[in-house]
Amino acid sequence: MFLGLIGYGGIAKGLLDLVSRTGVREVTVLVRPSTDVAALAETANKGSDIPVRFVTALDAFAAAKPSLVVECAGHGAVGSHVPDLLRQGLDVVIASIGALADEDLHQKIIKAAQTGKSRFILPSGAIGGLDILRTAAQSGKVDVAYCGIKPALAWTGTPAGDVLDLAALTTATPIFSGSGREAAIAYPKNANVVAALALAGAGFDDMTVELIADPDATSNQHSYTAVSPVCRFSMSIGSVPSAGNVKTSMTTILSILHEITEFETRLAYSSL
Repeated sequence: MFLGLIGYGGIAKGLLDLVSRTGVREVTVLVRPSTDVAALAETANKGSDIPVRFVTALDAFAAAKPSLVVECAGHGAVGSHVPDLLRQGLDVVIASIGALADEDLHQKIIKAAQTGKSRFILPSGAIGGLDILRTAAQSGKVDVAYCGIKPALAWTGTPAGDVLDLAALTTATPIFSGSGREAAIAYPKNANVVAALALAGAGFDDMTVELIADPDATSNQHSYTAVSPVCRFSMSIGSVPSAGNVKTSMTTILSILHEITEFETRLAYSSL
C-alpha cells in the first residue's frame, strides 16, 4: 500500500513511527514549498524500512497516486488541498475535522467527493462513543454537553494565551464556553473532538462546549453527556498526549492508524 501524508508535524511523524505495523510499503509527504526536502528525506529515512519521499507541490503529490491520503496539516490544508484530491479520485482521511465547522467548506468537500467518486474519512480522534451518538441522533434531536480539560500549557498559542498567563495558573480555569461551531473555529488545534461529536449527530450549533486549562492535569481529558428521546449516556476519557505535541492525544494518532488498517482491509476484500 502507498500512503500519502499532507504535513510533517507531530501527527505525521507519529504515524511514520507506527506504519510498519501495517501494509504500507511507501510514503510520500506533501510539505510547504520552502522546505528543504533533501534534508528531511535524509532524516526520515534513517533506520526506516519504509521509503519516505517529500514533495512540495500538490500536482506532484497527486500524480504519485497514493492509495490513501492522510491530511494532518491543520485547517488551512483541508481547504487548500483536500477538495482537489477528492475530485481527482483519491480517498482522504481528514485529521483536522474541525475545519468542517465551515459549512461552505464542508459542502465543497462533499461535492468534490461526489465528483471524484472518492471518500473522505473522519477518524474518531481522541473521543469515543460516536457509534451510539449516531444511533441516538436517528431518534430526533440529541443534546450534547462537552467538556475538554488539558494541561494549562497545552493551550499555548490559542486565544486563551492572549488573555491568561497560562504558566502562572494555579487552579483549573475555564477558558471557553459556547457552541460547538464557535469552539471548533476558535480552537482549531484543540477542538477536533468537538467536530467529531458535532458531525456524529450533536450538530455544531446545538451542542454546548466548555474548555478548561488545568495546571494539575496530567492527561488530555474529554467528557460529554448526550440526551436523546431514546437514551441518555455519558463518556469520559483521559488520553496521554503524543510525544510530539501536548495538544494532540496519542489516541488521535492511533485512530488514524486504525483508519489506514481498515482501508487496507477494504482493499483486500475488493481484490477477491
